Amino acid sequence: MTRHFLADDDLTPAEQRAVLELALAFRADRQVRTPLAGPRAVAVIFDKPTLRTQVSFTTGIAELGGYPLLVDGKLAQIGVRESVADTARVLGRQVSAIVWRTFAQGRLEEMAATAGVPVVNALTDDYHPCQILADLATVALHRGGVDALAGQTLAFVGDGANNMAHSYLLGGATAGLHVRIGCPAGYAPRADIVERAVAVAAGTGGSVAVVDSLAEAVAGADVVATDTWVSMGREDEAEARETPFVPFRVDAAAMALAKDDAILLHCLPAYRGKEVTADVLDGPQSVVWDEAEFRLHAQKALLTFLLEQG
Repeated sequence: MTRHFLADDDLTPAEQRAVLELALAFRADRQVRTPLAGPRAVAVIFDKPTLRTQVSFTTGIAELGGYPLLVDGKLAQIGVRESVADTARVLGRQVSAIVWRTFAQGRLEEMAATAGVPVVNALTDDYHPCQILADLATVALHRGGVDALAGQTLAFVGDGANNMAHSYLLGGATAGLHVRIGCPAGYAPRADIVERAVAVAAGTGGSVAVVDSLAEAVAGADVVATDTWVSMGREDEAEARETPFVPFRVDAAAMALAKDDAILLHCLPAYRGKEVTADVLDGPQSVVWDEAEFRLHAQKALLTFLLEQG
C-alpha cells in the first residue's frame, strides 16, 4: 500500500519515533541510507514562495541518491491548465515520489488519491508537517534524544489558526508533548483539528490546551515556538493583525516565564521586532538554525520511511 504524508497524524507515534530516530542518524551520517540510488526521480512542486523547503528537499533527494525534479507551479498551472488528477497520473508513472508545496489541502489529497506513489505535504494552508518533524528532531537533539520528547511542554504563541499551530497540535500530541497554543481571541485553531489532537494525546500521554494569554501558554514551558503573524496569501491583513498580536510577541520577558533552559523555535522567515525580538531570536536560547538544518535530515528520514513502506 502506498503511504503518504499529508498531515502530521498520518504517522503513528511509533512511526513518527522511527522517522525522528532516522533523522538524528542522518545528521550524524548524511549518507547512512540511499533509497533513491539509481538515481530515482522525485517531483518537487512549488506553488508558494520557498527557500528552506526547496533547499532541503532538493539537497536531501540528491543525498538519498536520487534526482530532484523541480516543477514550477506557475508554469505547470496544476488544476488550471490540467487537472490535479491528470497531473498525478502523469507524474506517478515517471517519479518515485511527489513533494508539493501548495495552497488548499484538498489539492494534495486529490494528488495522493491518484498518483500511486508517495505524496508529501511540503506545506499547505492547513498543515506544515515536515516542519514539525524538523522541530521535534531539534528538540530531541537538545534534550538528549527522542526518548526525552514525551512529557516536554511546548508553547506556540501567535496565530493559532495557521498551519504551524495545527501541525504543532497534531505532531506534538503524536510525540507525547503537552502542547499549549496561546493566541488572541478570534485566532484559535480549527475545532476539528483540536479534537483530533486531543484524541491522539489520549493515547500518548500528551495533552492539548488553547489559551488566550501568552503568560499562561509560556509559563514553565520547555520549548517556546512562534511564527509570523501574517501567513502567505494574507499580507493585506498585516496592519489589522498588529494590535491583537502585539501582546503575543516573544521577547525576553516572555522567555523568562518559561523554564530557565527553555529553547526557542521559529520556522522562519522571522520578522525581528514583530513576532519575536532580535535579542531572543539571535540569543543563546534560540535553536532556529539547528531547526532549519533539520528540515534536511527529517525530510530525508521521512522519504526513506515512505519509500520503504511502499
